[in-house]
Amino acid sequence: MLKSLVRPLLAGTILVSSVMAASAVTYVRGNDGDPETLDQHKTSLVAEAHLMRDLYEGLVVYDASAKIIPGVAEEWSVSDDGTVYTFNLREDAKWSNGDPVVAEDFVFSLRRIMAPDTGAKYANILYPIKNAEAINKGEMEPDQMGVKAVDDRTLEITLEQPTPFFLELLTHQTGLPVNPKAVEAHGTDFVQPENIVTNGAYKLVSFTPNDKIVMEKNENFHDADSVQIDRIEYIPFEDRANCVRRFEAGEVMSCSDLPTEQIKSMKERLGDQVRISPYLGTYYYSLNMKREVMSDPKVRQALAMVIDREFLGDDIWAGAMLPAYALVPPGIGNYEGGGSQAEWADMSLLDREDKAIELMKEAGYGPDNPVTVELAYNNSENHKNTAVAIADMWKPLGVNVEFNVRDLSAHYANLRDQKDFDVARAGWIGDYSDPQNFLFLVESDNTGFNYAQYENPDYDALMDKAAAETDLVKRAEILREAEAMFMADMPYIPLLFYSSLSLVSPKLKGWEDNIQNVHGTRFMSISE
Repeated sequence: MLKSLVRPLLAGTILVSSVMAASAVTYVRGNDGDPETLDQHKTSLVAEAHLMRDLYEGLVVYDASAKIIPGVAEEWSVSDDGTVYTFNLREDAKWSNGDPVVAEDFVFSLRRIMAPDTGAKYANILYPIKNAEAINKGEMEPDQMGVKAVDDRTLEITLEQPTPFFLELLTHQTGLPVNPKAVEAHGTDFVQPENIVTNGAYKLVSFTPNDKIVMEKNENFHDADSVQIDRIEYIPFEDRANCVRRFEAGEVMSCSDLPTEQIKSMKERLGDQVRISPYLGTYYYSLNMKREVMSDPKVRQALAMVIDREFLGDDIWAGAMLPAYALVPPGIGNYEGGGSQAEWADMSLLDREDKAIELMKEAGYGPDNPVTVELAYNNSENHKNTAVAIADMWKPLGVNVEFNVRDLSAHYANLRDQKDFDVARAGWIGDYSDPQNFLFLVESDNTGFNYAQYENPDYDALMDKAAAETDLVKRAEILREAEAMFMADMPYIPLLFYSSLSLVSPKLKGWEDNIQNVHGTRFMSISE
């Protein structure tokens, strides 16, 4: 989930070149921050997903309301047993250099993301493809993956077993194609503006870290005639209040997140330009189970129990977040009956505090024998206020908190790679509407996102069992059992369920609130 920054250009301004008669419509768009990478096979952040959605087009895409529609594939069919997907590619799909997009481009791309040398931490999103997991673990060669170019316009993908949400997976940036010629010619530098070749509605013009990312309309895009915004300037705003100021000054047309402490006043000033919409995401704290203190389940449960989530949601987040007593957010698909909450979810806060103090005493800690833990979070007023409040809630347990604050990219790099923390703030936004997309985070082999370094063979076995179950009702029961095990072990402390918070100018047409919070620029326009 990541970002980019600003230039004082009026969003929606019609720029008339002194040389050209044609007008260039520019959308100055606030983003959560700068990306760690523009390599779609290595991305993992929401801010990166926004960029990828404009630069590339997958086999299928989300429309403005987050419904799946044809992308490069104009149609597809599924075998009777649900394991073979055949995609028919549109004849007019082209790369930004004018070359046709062919089935072999997707074969190359899907093999590349699974190749261990690529280092794609998000590769497991596509593990349902036959042999993908074995390839990613170095146990098989990439050419053994279940992807085949029948001809230039026909792609066949074979799965390990039926996967009800497979098309949803293909909307994710991991399923986006890279240009084989660009990758082979430039290696990792294929993402540089002078080298990159894209197949989406836009092409990359420039990337200036901490300033802006500029894109322009890709005239070779198959649906270019319907693309009404000519130029995008993505501006990174880790300081959400700064984006609000630029929005009110008319310098950006949308903000991708908002400072919750200002929501009430923003509603008064800006009315329905403030958008608050249900969002498929969970805000949580990861507990590093390799650290001595956090290795004790009594400590983890105590830290979780004593947190007043209602206060966080109402007072810190101004009602824009809901209390979370489970990992999987409500309203998610394929989870009939809902998830498994913490056993103490219905206890009063006072009773929870008493129980938490008792658990800490059993673990050997308390006011008479305090422990100091480091709480890491990425720089944001919202995250700071949450961390300060929770540190105060932990004091009666004998827990003293030291803060470690980094920018977004450095914070998540530490969580994924160094894992040098005791407790760390994180958030997960669902890539597809299925509980597996939250529960897979702490599978023991998910090194990229299992920040807690949780290792439980019984949990892994349940997730494997669910993956093999084709009956959605039975599958939901298995996943619910896995979530109950998670809540008992508490490698992550679920704190809040997200809402998407945005500012949207009335001049920006086509922005539709949706549970995935996806807003491809190609579906929008600007009016005066």
